Amino acid sequence: MHLSSTKEQAKYLSKKTTQQTLPNTIDKKLLAVILTCRKTKYTDSKKDILLTNCKLKINLMKRSFQKKRKHILFVVVAFCFIAGKAFSQEERRWQMDQDGSISWQINNNIPHDDHIEMSGKKISCVLRYGVAADGSFHATRSLVWPMLRTIPNNTHASLTRQLSQDAFDLITVNYKPITAEKVVSLTLNGTLLVKSKTNTLELTRQFFPSTTLAGYCEIYTLKNISEKTYAVEIPKSNTVYTTDPAKGTEGSYDLHVYLSNPGNFNLKANETISFSVFYSGVKANEQTPVVNVDEEKNKRLKLIHEIWDKLILETPDEVLNTEFAFAKIRASESIFETKGGPMHGPGGESYYAAIWANDQAEYIGPFFPYLGYEYGNQASLNAYLQFAKFMNKEYKPIPSSIVAEGTDIWAGAGDRGDGAMIAYGASRYALSRGNTNEAKQLWPLIEWCLEYCHRKLNADGVVASDSDELEGRLPAGKANLNTSSLYYDSLNSTVYLGEALGKDQSQLKVYKAEAEKLKIAIEKYFGAKVEGFETYKYYKENDVLRAWICTPLTMGIYDRKDGTINALFSPRLWTKDGLASVAGDKIFWDRSTLYALRGVLAAGETDKALDFLHYYSNRRLLGDHVPYPVEAYPEGDQRHLSAESGLYCRIFTEGLFGIRPTGLHSFDFTPRLPKSWPSMKMRRINAFEKDFDITVERADKKLKITISEGKKILVNKVIKDGDTVNITL
Repeated sequence: MHLSSTKEQAKYLSKKTTQQTLPNTIDKKLLAVILTCRKTKYTDSKKDILLTNCKLKINLMKRSFQKKRKHILFVVVAFCFIAGKAFSQEERRWQMDQDGSISWQINNNIPHDDHIEMSGKKISCVLRYGVAADGSFHATRSLVWPMLRTIPNNTHASLTRQLSQDAFDLITVNYKPITAEKVVSLTLNGTLLVKSKTNTLELTRQFFPSTTLAGYCEIYTLKNISEKTYAVEIPKSNTVYTTDPAKGTEGSYDLHVYLSNPGNFNLKANETISFSVFYSGVKANEQTPVVNVDEEKNKRLKLIHEIWDKLILETPDEVLNTEFAFAKIRASESIFETKGGPMHGPGGESYYAAIWANDQAEYIGPFFPYLGYEYGNQASLNAYLQFAKFMNKEYKPIPSSIVAEGTDIWAGAGDRGDGAMIAYGASRYALSRGNTNEAKQLWPLIEWCLEYCHRKLNADGVVASDSDELEGRLPAGKANLNTSSLYYDSLNSTVYLGEALGKDQSQLKVYKAEAEKLKIAIEKYFGAKVEGFETYKYYKENDVLRAWICTPLTMGIYDRKDGTINALFSPRLWTKDGLASVAGDKIFWDRSTLYALRGVLAAGETDKALDFLHYYSNRRLLGDHVPYPVEAYPEGDQRHLSAESGLYCRIFTEGLFGIRPTGLHSFDFTPRLPKSWPSMKMRRINAFEKDFDITVERADKKLKITISEGKKILVNKVIKDGDTVNITL
């Protein structure tokens, strides 16, 4: 049930609390906390204290009233959602705009600082920006040139510089610096646009990367809003930083900071003057690019709209629609034009011109066919083929990461289950891409990875590995739930792919039988009662709830869905930032939250998932750190790593719309329309080498589904809510 207003929340809570018989004293205390949170604009720290106290009460309640566990669990979920929902409504810093952008109107909610990453094919920028208590703006740009390699040429060897100058500090107005500036608003739309004022001037700054050049752009504008004429002086400036030749793989590099449109200007009433700053990096033998920054802005905005005009989500919830649109930007922009071909990189000032078996092969690769962003498809195929170079007859592990533009590897965490990650991603990519030639190219890699995983089965029939995608940050035992779950799904996908390619049926029967045995082994080895929930141990010795118990749900394993979903949304795991990686810990990684939301939708708990999905999306889109899903906290301080945005989009393609590829031009379709929604649409889906739309509408207690390609209706039928239909395009 999606509660859209405080009044609805109160009505819903009142109804539920009268229906449920709970110990009177605890019931009253919990209700008081919920009502207080809903009515009062507390600080985050105060809310945390209330939530912590409430959790303590719940734990006491669990110990004292074991027979009432279901009732208690409801109150837990109600508290987490209703309090969280109230927080998100009352404390939105940003707002959604009609043109698809989001904006922050400065209304005494300062000081505040944030950071965002924006990328092009040859540059990335982590822009740290903020508004001070006096209303002034400040920014530091951390510029990364992935193809300007430093020594040692390892994972982190992209040339990086942090620069904090503000170009308005260089100019004079009536022979004096600009003072008493007050920021009015900030807008994000693939660029950052900052509007501010003095008593006599309107000022704007706009920040964005070049789409194709090794450069980053800023445009500054002054408008005279007084009745007087002002003398404006913009200096000539072309600063060059030459790096130490001993620290570059190709000697020294030149970094240019060039200011355009210098001169003396008489700015009359209502007149405007603009100038720009272009930051570029070149090798010693390269020419500095000649640039028109206005043209670069147009190219950037054109790319954003190209991405926004494909795979369009339309639901009654504008928060979901808008966050989906923004996630497409971050998922797509972080692809770098390396000498090893286009390489999708996570970013975060650390991970560029390199690929990982989890980020690129598992997370983002299967998404790009749906979006239809051709450069993304090229990067995905390139990633799988890069990994394919490391197949070997001895079945030694494929490296976790290929770095330095494809010239080196990283395998510092041993076997993380990388073979399962690659098989899962490559088989799903090949199916949804729908291209026979690409599928044939990827078949040997998928086949090799499946054989590798088979050889890693332990005596209990699950896949052994040295670690998992967290690379030893948290314990994963000798065999973890993730790796076996990924292997299970990849076996099923490979059967579908093999049938589409006409592969030997005896081989496909072996894969199918292996998947059936593995599903049983997963239940026997990992299935367990953990902290009172019938869910999974993440590894054999594990006795504390872990966020990754969600993984089987995304792979079509629903044997323990009720206990698992209850555990995921319990106070032991769910926090104000989604799932804690380990119950009771402050550490979180968004990737597990994104998997969980997809899995809960896929399992059919639509309305429960929707509440948490809306809360999470609202926080990431309109809260204090916007506008994308993040990597982790405290590690990296919630960096905007790119593949997480791909995982966000997959919540909708595979979870809400329930698309599961079953061939190069076919898929199982299990739409999950929330009860409070009359309809939902996804337009311009580019998977399976098509460009089609899906509309799901409520028809009494059933669902009417329409699949169309242009004006041609491909499918038009009514199905039961929860039914799966196979669609052939």
